[in-house]
Amino acid sequence: MANGLKSAQFLMESRLSGAASGTAEACFDLGVAYSCGTGGLPVDLIEAHKWFNLAALKGSEEGQTMRAEVAEEMSAREIAEAQRQARALIATTQLRAA
Repeated sequence: MANGLKSAQFLMESRLSGAASGTAEACFDLGVAYSCGTGGLPVDLIEAHKWFNLAALKGSEEGQTMRAEVAEEMSAREIAEAQRQARALIATTQLRAA
């Protein structure tokens, strides 16, 4: 169990690093992790939507699809918060669209 937790933690750290540099795949993977609660992360649809949105901005069609699916389970207020967080991350990390 400890090895599994360490592996999950390593995966999440590498995905956060990749997402910060703006790779669509890393952003998508973080969206999946937050939407499913993998890698020791809590299920957080706002975070999931944010990362799927960033993946979509980088050209990921899967990101677009999953963003829409997650949004079906969210309130308008939650979606607005996810979008605000995505914009803030873009502004602070200079993450740019594809």
